[in-house]
Amino acid sequence: MEYRLLGRTDIKVSKICLGTMTFGEQNTESEAHEQMDYAIAHGVNFFDAAEMYPVPPKPETQGLTEQYIGSWFAKTGNRDKVIMATKVASNGMDHIRPNADLRAAEIIEAAEKSLKRLQTDYIDLYQLHWPSRPTNFFGQLGFSYPAKDTGVPIEETLEACTRLVQSGKVRHIGVSNETPWGVSEYLRLSRESDLTRIASIQNPYNLLNRTFEIGLGEFAKEEQVGLLAYSPLGMGILTGKYRHGARPANARLTIFTRFQRYMTELADQMTEQYLQLAEKHQLNPAQMALAFVNDRPFVTSNIIGATSVEQLKTNIDSAYLTLNEEVLKDIEALHAAQPNPCP
Repeated sequence: MEYRLLGRTDIKVSKICLGTMTFGEQNTESEAHEQMDYAIAHGVNFFDAAEMYPVPPKPETQGLTEQYIGSWFAKTGNRDKVIMATKVASNGMDHIRPNADLRAAEIIEAAEKSLKRLQTDYIDLYQLHWPSRPTNFFGQLGFSYPAKDTGVPIEETLEACTRLVQSGKVRHIGVSNETPWGVSEYLRLSRESDLTRIASIQNPYNLLNRTFEIGLGEFAKEEQVGLLAYSPLGMGILTGKYRHGARPANARLTIFTRFQRYMTELADQMTEQYLQLAEKHQLNPAQMALAFVNDRPFVTSNIIGATSVEQLKTNIDSAYLTLNEEVLKDIEALHAAQPNPCP
């Protein structure tokens, strides 16, 4: 397994990160523990969670993901083998906190609760799950200037994160679902106000959505704020399991109807072309899609998710696949013909 520096820190994380948002919804506690056992045994030292998880978010299950990880830490004593990342939720999550937002008091409260659920006294990477301000994230295109900016000032958010770092409860912080302006503002405030510096950007990135490259890729390279890529398989459609309208039992897009980002006609058309490309080169389609993400120069780690150990094995094994120039050329041709069908 290859390990890469997390931003400008001295932490090295595996290029494959174990995503855990199915723990507590599609995966039981014992299944979650089995996945973590397998990941650690195969070189993965980086886990990603969130106070909001599992997904889809609802009051009855909120926090179970972190609880399952915490019970695994307690059972195995493996806390020191894991770089643990989690996230604080922002607006729209009133079942977590009334009027949830990224105000200082809420960030401190959320971190304390995550620490308790995780059964640890520190979080390696604490991330802001999405911006407080109205802007483009979760697939929103275009930009409408809001009549009133109701977001929490980034400086207040960053000051609270700095206090957490100074207390030793958090080692480093990161952003998620951020824009180029947001990243530049976090970096500016860190530089000018002597506040903690963001180490990473967790945004979607896959063959169907390469919008990260347009503005954020340059930040990742020049400022060493690397991408933690989520949804590298486009909610699973790039595996081919939903091909030709198939809906496998217990699969995410079969069970839940809220994930429409990758369920459009254009998504189906482009997915089919990538699946045919994998067949042409005799590659497992999931591993081809993951290997492409794994080795982009701005990617620090690729967050994979699975509901079975069999899927997990396939995904982790992508770390040992290098796409040749012919495959990469074919991928670029498809991208040029129809860029970002699922932004």
